[in-house]
Amino acid sequence: MLHKNNPKRIPFILLILISLLQGISVKAEIPIVHALLFYSPTCPHCHKVISDVLPPLIKKYGQQLHIVAINVRQADGNALYKAAIKQFNIPKDRFGVPTLIVGNQVLVGSGEIPTQFPELIDKFLAQGGIDWPPIQGLEQLKAVSESEGRMMQSLTLSEKLARDPIGNGAAIIVLIGMLIVVLRVLMRLNLKNPRSMQQEWIVPILSLLGLAVSSYMLYIETTGTAAICGPVGDCNTVQQSEYAYLFGILPIGVLGVIAYLAILLVWSIGHYGSGKLARLASLSLFILALSGTLFSIYLTFLEPFVIGATCAWCLASAIIMTVLLWRAIK
Repeated sequence: MLHKNNPKRIPFILLILISLLQGISVKAEIPIVHALLFYSPTCPHCHKVISDVLPPLIKKYGQQLHIVAINVRQADGNALYKAAIKQFNIPKDRFGVPTLIVGNQVLVGSGEIPTQFPELIDKFLAQGGIDWPPIQGLEQLKAVSESEGRMMQSLTLSEKLARDPIGNGAAIIVLIGMLIVVLRVLMRLNLKNPRSMQQEWIVPILSLLGLAVSSYMLYIETTGTAAICGPVGDCNTVQQSEYAYLFGILPIGVLGVIAYLAILLVWSIGHYGSGKLARLASLSLFILALSGTLFSIYLTFLEPFVIGATCAWCLASAIIMTVLLWRAIK
């Protein structure tokens, strides 16, 4: 089974429980191979290993294969990676992720792991199994993360909402407001004659605010820095969750930056252009605002109902995008 330490309660580790049967323990006489995977959510090679290489092995070996995956983008995860470098004397030319450690073997990259790890699993199982790599601090972190992970998996919807009642309540209110705006837009939709917003300076002002918010979220997602959350919500839990990355690779903040830059661009084209070009810019601006609002609805839904925490910065971006859409039908 693959364990990624849960960022919802432990900032530096993403816990994913695959094929975990609650209440069933593995008998002591069954040989087990324990392995440690260091990864980064922005690393495409890591994504390939986690999505394509490990699942077939987990399915094949089941309870005989335990893997803990540690996010090196988080401060404590990076500290543990440095401890592993020191423990196993990993040379500088082999620094980087994905790095998988099993026994005294260190595998680096999406080339070594798929070609050598299966053979090592069979080898260690034949020898009666292998324990976790002897890295200082790993056992304590693993024990805490597994217990926290089981608790998070068992939370009901009401318990998730109760973890951040003020923030989650605000998210639900914003979500309802966005749905109302989208429904009204669809009822009054007229793509043949979109409302011109090229003379409204509220558009670039809101877009610049949205760009600033998205840029800050991108900074948090890519550096692992603790976010300044304010009195409402739990920004760090959201920004360190798996949902902060599209397809596990692209930070959501990137999409926000691109969207607001695109809105600024088409507004400028329409503002200084005329005729067909201005009408095309108006239509493009409307489509961008609608697409951004729909995606914001999806993200806002995840916060209270799936993650159990809400990011005030995410709500700010969602509100800004929805106001831009609202102005398109006023």
